[in-house]
Order: sequence, then structure tokens, then C-alpha cells
Amino acid sequence: MYRFISADDHIDLRWLPKDLWSERLPARWRGRGPRVIDKDGGAFWSWEDKLFSPHGYYTAAQGSGAMWAIERGGVMHPGELRPTSAALRLSDMERDGADASIMYGPTDPMAIGDPELRRLCYQAYNDWLAEFCAAAPERLFGVPQLSMEDPLAARDELARLAQRGGLRHVNILASRAAPPMYDDGWEPFWALAEETGLPIGFHLAVLVKRTPVAQVDESAANPAIGVAARFAQEPPGIQLLEPMTGLIFNGVLDRHPRVKIVMAEAGLAWVPGMIQGLDIWYQRTRDGRRLTGERPIALPKLLPSEYFHRQIWLSFVDDPLGIKMIGNVLDADKVMFGSDYPHPASTWPDSQAAIAMQIENLPADTVQKITRDNARALFGTG
Repeated sequence: MYRFISADDHIDLRWLPKDLWSERLPARWRGRGPRVIDKDGGAFWSWEDKLFSPHGYYTAAQGSGAMWAIERGGVMHPGELRPTSAALRLSDMERDGADASIMYGPTDPMAIGDPELRRLCYQAYNDWLAEFCAAAPERLFGVPQLSMEDPLAARDELARLAQRGGLRHVNILASRAAPPMYDDGWEPFWALAEETGLPIGFHLAVLVKRTPVAQVDESAANPAIGVAARFAQEPPGIQLLEPMTGLIFNGVLDRHPRVKIVMAEAGLAWVPGMIQGLDIWYQRTRDGRRLTGERPIALPKLLPSEYFHRQIWLSFVDDPLGIKMIGNVLDADKVMFGSDYPHPASTWPDSQAAIAMQIENLPADTVQKITRDNARALFGTG
């Protein structure tokens, strides 16, 4: 068995303790804060008097048809919050061969309208996360979630967590950030991020699908054709193209050259095309072959590809074509494997086979980097 560090795993809303916020929020906020209610025979999260995602046991047949890894692996049981039960999660890691797990929070954005309630909810989740990881601090590495809606709130929470100590990584759902992450309003956040030296995660935002694929377009002779074509045309990681382009061309990475960005679960194969496109546009614009009209523009100091070499890491789940680009277009020390447990796209519980299939013909030192050493160096996992 090849032991690895999973640089991309998850703690999802559906698996969180139902009393997480009702126990931790100040009393006057609990009635509007996240809580689990029974609705139409099922348990669902609700906040601000609106209904959101399911809680707990919820099979593929009940939802979109996408089978979560723990259901596929035969360990999804009614009444059991397996991914947030430390002993069970560690057992699943052993089954897969994972020595340590970098665990991102809910990827389905929690749309909380009230700014103060939202701030308190982020704090409560991050405090719970630290307590959960204390069960096995050398193996469970939770990634606190920061506000994507409020740059100053994100900065303040980063400061709070950094002051507490033990922080290794934080995450913002950058593709949904408003204002965008390269807006001037985020400048205090980026200044603090550089000061702390902590890597900033831009994990993909993934909306929970509850409608079966067959019902999306009932008139289609084969609905899989449209779904597959859209996936191939627009790989999920492409949602980070605009935020990353903004950080480069709006000068954020020039002003903060020590900031570290993780494009988490972005995948690999599409990224070289992105880098090439940005470099060509940069060079043409610099040389006077402008594609921006007559408005004055300021180019970044370096080629876009140089920022990827200097400041940007990538994680992937299964990407055999992208792996072939490591060592030429993609830096071997900037790529990390993650199993994506317990999501439907996860390689769990068969990550050993997934790794073996993808690393064929890679140098041994490169394999060691992408499965262990890069995560260890970036996140300090020991």
C-alpha cells in the first residue's frame, strides 16, 4: 500500500452535527441561525427561515443519482455522521491508505444574508473544526472557512485564527466572492495573508444537486450526452480562471509576492491552456498588438506563467493527462493529490488504484512530491 497525504478532502454541511450552530451561536441569534428541521419526511438545514440542503443520511436514489463515496463503499448508515465522527473518519483513512487529510468545509455556499449572523456562523464553524481535529491533530487538518461576501470580515477572522495559533491553511470560495478577490476591498486581507505566510485556498464552489439527471431534460434521448459534453467543455476548475486572472492582472500578486494560493480540486489538464492563453495575451498587449481597445491598462510585472511558478499550487483527484504535464508546464513541487473524500467524485476507497494508474512512468521523486512531500511542505503536516 502506498501511503499518501490527501490534500483535498471534505467536511460537508450534511455531515455536521445538527446542534453545531444552535449550541454555539449567542442566544439571540439561534432562532435565525442554521438548524436542522424535519420537512416532508426528511431532515434539512434551515436558516433565516429558508430551507437548504439535506442533513445526514441521504442516498443517491433520494437525490441526483450521484452516489457519495461512503455509500459506494458500503459504509453509509442511517443516523451516522461518519465524516464528522473522528474514529470512523480515521478508519476510512486507514482503509484508503491516507496518513493525513486536509479537510475543506462546505463547498455549497451558505447564503446568510445578515452580516453579523454570517460572521458569527463562520466563527462557530471554525471553532468546532479545531475541536474536531484535536481528536487526531497529527492526521486531521481542518481548513477554516472565511467569508466570501465580506473582505473585512474575512480579514478579521484570519487575524483571530492566526492569533489563536495552530493554523495551517484557510479557504475562501473565490469563484463566488463578491466583491471579487482582486478588488481593492480585499487589500487588507491580502496584506495579512502575506504577513502570516498561510496558504490561501480557493476551493471550487460545488452546488449540491438534488434533481436526477434524467429529469433535467426529459426530452433528451440520452441525457448523459449533454452532461458529458458540458463537463468536457468546461471542467469544474475553470470557475477559478477569472479570479486567478484578476489576481495577476490587477497586481495583487505583484504587491504581495509571498502570498501562496491553492487552486484546490481545480485539476491539472486544463491549466496549461489557461497559462498559455494568459501569456500570449500579455505578450501581444505588451508588444502593442492590443486587444483591449484604447483604454490605458497596466500590465503585471511578470509573465502570468511566472506567478504560477512562484505562488500558485494545484490539487487534483483524477487527472492522468494532466499528470503527464508535470515537470514541464506544471511544476513538480506545486501539484498535490487529494482523494476528495467523501464526495461522489472521490477516489475513496480505491485511491491506491487511482494513484497507481496515474503515476505510471513518473519518476519516483515526482510521485513522492505529489502524493506526500508537497502537502507536507505547504501545510506543515509533519
